[in-house]
Amino acid sequence: MVVHVRGCNFSTTDSALPGTGSGSGAGAALLDPPLTQSPGGLSRTGHTVVAVFLGFILVAGVVNNLVALLVFAKFRSLWTPINLILLNISASDILVCVFGTPFSFAASVHGRWLIGEDGCKWYGFANSLFGIVSLVSLSLLSYERHHAVMHFSQVDVSDFRKARLCVAGSWFYSLLWTLPPFLGWSSYGPEGPGTTCSVQWHLRSLAGVSYVLCLFVFCLLLPLLLMVYSYGRILVAIRGVGKINLPAAQRREQHILLMVLSMVSGYMLCWMPYGVMALAATFGRAGLVSPVASVVPSVLAKFSTVINPVIYMLFNNQFYRCFVAFVKCADDPRSVQEEEQRTPRTQFSGLFPFSRQTSLSASQRQRNDSHTLVVNYNP
Repeated sequence: MVVHVRGCNFSTTDSALPGTGSGSGAGAALLDPPLTQSPGGLSRTGHTVVAVFLGFILVAGVVNNLVALLVFAKFRSLWTPINLILLNISASDILVCVFGTPFSFAASVHGRWLIGEDGCKWYGFANSLFGIVSLVSLSLLSYERHHAVMHFSQVDVSDFRKARLCVAGSWFYSLLWTLPPFLGWSSYGPEGPGTTCSVQWHLRSLAGVSYVLCLFVFCLLLPLLLMVYSYGRILVAIRGVGKINLPAAQRREQHILLMVLSMVSGYMLCWMPYGVMALAATFGRAGLVSPVASVVPSVLAKFSTVINPVIYMLFNNQFYRCFVAFVKCADDPRSVQEEEQRTPRTQFSGLFPFSRQTSLSASQRQRNDSHTLVVNYNP
C-alpha cells in the first residue's frame, strides 16, 4: 500500500516499526495518522524547509549554549548564585539540542519518523522535560533578580543554597509534569506531519484534556506571570530612581526596559504559539490544527534554545565582559571580590550591581526609601 502525501510517496512498509509487520498494529497506528492527512501533510519541499530551520537551530543552539558553559567554567567571577540558574538554563537548552533536535532534523530530511514508537515516546518526554526546566528556570531567574533589587542589602554572593534549591526544584517540577503520560495521564505520540513527537494534544478523553490544560497553566502561564510580575517590579523600582533625573539613572532605566521587553517578548514568541496551538488542538473542532499549522509553533519552541543564551547573557554585564575576555583569550576580568573592594557597599545580583544611594539628601532618601539605591552600571 502506498500513501500519497502532497506528491510524496511514503511506504508504510518502510515506516513500520520493527516487529510490527508491514504497516499494521502499533507501528502503523504511530506513523500512519500524520502521513495520511493529505491535504494538510507537508510536501517534500516543506519537509526540506523544516529540516533547514532545524539544522540551523541544532548548530546555533549547541554553539551558543556550549560557549556559555565554557565561559562560565573558565571565569570564577561568574560563579554567583544567580548565574548558577543561568547555567541551568544553558544546560537544559543544550540537552534539547543533543537529545531532541537531531531526531526531528533527521526525520524531516527523510520525510518520516525514523526511530520507532519507543523513540517517539523518548523524544516527546525528553523535549518536554528539558523545555519545562528551561521555562521554570527563566521564571525563577526573574524572581531572584527581583529579590536582589528589592532586598539588595540581603544579597550574599557566597551563599549558593537557594540557587541550588532553585535548580533542583526546576528539575523536580519538570519531572512531576512530564512523567504522568507514562502512567496513563495522556500519552506521548506523533505530532504535526509525523516528523516530531510530543504530548497527544488531540486526545479528547478526560485524562488527555485535563493534562493539556494543567500543562498550559502550570508550566507555561504561571512562569510567564511570575516573569511579568518580577520584571515589572524591577522596572518600577528603577523608574523610581530615574525620577532623580540623573543621566546614569536614565540610561539604566532605558537599558533595563529593553532587557525586560526582550526577555518577555522572547518567552512569548517562542512558547505562546505552541501553547495556543496545543489548546486549539485539544478544545477546538477536529482537524482545526493541521500538520502544517503545527510545524511553526514547534520550530519556534525549539528556537528558544538559540535565543536564550543571547538574550540572557547579553544583558548580564559581568558575563559579557567575561565573554569578550574569552574570545580574546584574555585573563579573568574584574572579579566579584575586586568589584566589592572598589565599592565596599555594593552587592552583586548577577545582573545589576547595587549600592546604597549616598548622594541624596536625607529628605530625598526618606521619600524614596524603597528606591534609595544607585546602580553602578554602564549600559
